Amino acid sequence: MADRIAGAHSADVGRGAARIGTAARIAKAGAAYFALVFGAGFVLGAIRTVIVVPRIGVRAAELLEMPLMFVVIVFAARAVVRRFALPARAAFRLGVGLVALALLVAAEILLAVVLEGRSVGQYVAGRDPVSGSAYLAMLVVFALMPWLLAYAGARR
Repeated sequence: MADRIAGAHSADVGRGAARIGTAARIAKAGAAYFALVFGAGFVLGAIRTVIVVPRIGVRAAELLEMPLMFVVIVFAARAVVRRFALPARAAFRLGVGLVALALLVAAEILLAVVLEGRSVGQYVAGRDPVSGSAYLAMLVVFALMPWLLAYAGARR
């Protein structure tokens, strides 16, 4: 009887460790995905703000940047999927995208509050309705891209 209890306990511990390992892998992959996209977005945003906005305006500059960010998102998601050998399971890849999304939204809000001295409400209200809506759509694409790559790969 004690052997069966000990065996069940060690099996539960093994499954728990596997879950922790999976969660850590998702968190690491999500953080890497966030870092790649945020880094590229930070550089493109600086270029947009300093060079492009004065010439064509905020809305046009933000909309012009979106296709570039889409390419960055696709390449970053591919790189993270390969680097972390992510399984094609939806829960795994959506977890990576959601971790990255949470980090990206937190970083955006932190930058708006700290660097720009605005409240979260002012940041949201200050978004252009057109480019802001496109930005929200890009956030959804960003969160889904690791999973979309698995779906696209399965259809080939």
